[in-house]
Amino acid sequence: MHHDMKLNPRPYEAIRWGRKRFEIRLHDEKRQQIAVGDTITFTSVSGAEAPLRVEVTGLRRYATFANLYTDIPLRDIDCEGWTLEELLSSTYTIYSREQELRYGALAIEIKVLD
Repeated sequence: MHHDMKLNPRPYEAIRWGRKRFEIRLHDEKRQQIAVGDTITFTSVSGAEAPLRVEVTGLRRYATFANLYTDIPLRDIDCEGWTLEELLSSTYTIYSREQELRYGALAIEIKVLD
């Protein structure tokens, strides 16, 4: 199956250049459809970059983003040097705590194909 997702420019570039091996998302209904072997096309919200195609090589589900961030090496999400508080603060600008409690968090392990 194929999926389309949008990314801000910084994470888009981190995936493109191999600095980000995991994409972090809410494990909502849309992401529950993702399986290992699927492909994802990431499009930068800036629209300046060409779409980037990746293969899903692994999925890790967590009850909370805090659990995810303490398990996944921060270098693998291009956040080396960030504190847990900084990671959570950034995440909660995108997803609410209520959404996190309802769905949990998902680390999508990816490999760039393009």
